Amino acid sequence: MRFHILTLFPDMVRQGLETSVIGKAIENEIISLHVVDIRDFTTDPHGKVDDYPYGGGAGMIMQAQPIYDAWKTVTDEIGYEPRCIYLTPQGQHFTQSMARELAGEKDLILLCGHYEGVDERVLEEIVTDHVSIGDYVLTGGELPAMVMADAIARMVPGVLTNEESAGTESLDGGLLEYPQYSRPATWHGREVPEVLLSGDHEKVEAWRHDRSVERTFCRRPDLLREAKLSGEDVKRILKDIPKDC
Repeated sequence: MRFHILTLFPDMVRQGLETSVIGKAIENEIISLHVVDIRDFTTDPHGKVDDYPYGGGAGMIMQAQPIYDAWKTVTDEIGYEPRCIYLTPQGQHFTQSMARELAGEKDLILLCGHYEGVDERVLEEIVTDHVSIGDYVLTGGELPAMVMADAIARMVPGVLTNEESAGTESLDGGLLEYPQYSRPATWHGREVPEVLLSGDHEKVEAWRHDRSVERTFCRRPDLLREAKLSGEDVKRILKDIPKDC
């Protein structure tokens, strides 16, 4: 899978993604990272890529032409026009299911905005998806692009050394992950739950599932609308889990 990130701050993106698990996947050529500096495509002798908004108002707007030319360079190079995602608070909320869907793409272009916005005409010309990582405003689209690339890349086969990891994390099946414990068995007077020391894998899995349901109900009840719940899960929610947890 190939990520093409259009940005005014290429070093920021490279430093954020070329490390840890994602960096190793890039090094092993499981995924690739193509960072495109939009500033390279301006015709302004001073490297300017923004201008004042028509109609007045505060701040500056990223101009259409440098963005379009950066996008065109990518599409000409790969020979087709893949999905192009614009990172914006006005977009659809990014979710784990979206990450899983996007991981099936061969190429993705992520457009990072900056300043007070981007000329609407280039968005209409090249963007296929508007995506937000949350209801708040950041200085630019670089951090959201890195968040998306990280989450999507983890869904690509071979990126995680333990293939089971991507399917047993928080939000798998719409539920938060169960509590995790490691050695020692006693720490600050707190004991690891006895079932985890039993060696009975069936009981361990049942305990973990119950804790996932309970934790989701207590911390993110909104997720339960889409969660995969059994009749027993619903009974537990209605009967056994404290409503003030």
